[in-house]
Amino acid sequence: MNVDLFDFELSRELIADRPADPRDSARLLDLTGTGFSDRIVHNLPELLQPGDLLIGNNTKVIPARLDGRRGAVCIEATLHMRAADDEWFAFAKPGKRLKEGQRIEFAGDFSAEVTGKCADGSIRLKFNAGGAEFFRQLETYGRMPLPPYIRRKKNDAQTAADRKNYQTVFAEHEGAVAAPTAGLHFTPELFAALNARGIQFETVTLHVGAGTFLPVKADDTDDHKMHAEWGTVSPAVVEKIHAARAAGGRIVAIGTTSLRLLESATPAQKKIQPFTGETDIFITPGYQFKIVDLLLTNFHLPRSTLFMLVAAFAGLDRIHAAYEHAKQTGYRFYSYGDACLLKLQT
Repeated sequence: MNVDLFDFELSRELIADRPADPRDSARLLDLTGTGFSDRIVHNLPELLQPGDLLIGNNTKVIPARLDGRRGAVCIEATLHMRAADDEWFAFAKPGKRLKEGQRIEFAGDFSAEVTGKCADGSIRLKFNAGGAEFFRQLETYGRMPLPPYIRRKKNDAQTAADRKNYQTVFAEHEGAVAAPTAGLHFTPELFAALNARGIQFETVTLHVGAGTFLPVKADDTDDHKMHAEWGTVSPAVVEKIHAARAAGGRIVAIGTTSLRLLESATPAQKKIQPFTGETDIFITPGYQFKIVDLLLTNFHLPRSTLFMLVAAFAGLDRIHAAYEHAKQTGYRFYSYGDACLLKLQT
């Protein structure tokens, strides 16, 4: 499909630089009916049905942005995918002049050697620490890898708050370099209300990579190479999904990352199976969804794979109309922005 079909204009003032406080006070555009209904995220329990099963992504964002030096040259490295216990792929600025064998010093006891350069412009770094020690060093020296549209200065007081704000309350497994942003809206109070209504909650893990922010540069979706991300769906969660569907419950994906992983784990016969490994599934209009009935998601960038996914799920014309309504009524866009609840078009 022509990528221009997924383009739209957006004013800078509609891009959220701060999250809603409390988290579940964000606005929610309800598209589960025939029109558009303006609600609040804490209204979610009344929009779902007893027996529905919510699936969230429990990945934990790591402080993956590192400031270092190679001699007199300042280097900013943003890790985007783990390659080994002590090796990561990263995007570096400036990166073109880096060569294999060169070492980047991030601190007196924390450094990495450039062990490869990739076709996508990223580099491979081998650190002098692995495992738990590597993550301890990241916590000490790294910064949260906020997307470029969230404006921050290095000494911005809000940067410290981002360590908590850019993380879901159910984050558990370290490895993401971008937040599964639909999950940012959940609070203990919202979970209590969902539970009281008989709505279940389970988690899967998909370590979101920096590629989620990259626009599609090809003119046609057929020519775009999707980035790969590592994920896992446990046998226990698969059993819960089977049980919910057998009892007439709906599967509600919290975010596009959960949806992509659930679809990756579901073969053509529509029976989800345990899954562990990388997925590079690229969902565009015409895709036949197999497992997810409803999708809670934020408002996405134009020409992005995520906007293409929601267009495939709810219909391109309906999504364009919904985004126009959101713009006209002052919804906040992107990672710290508001949300919408989508029903699968049939």
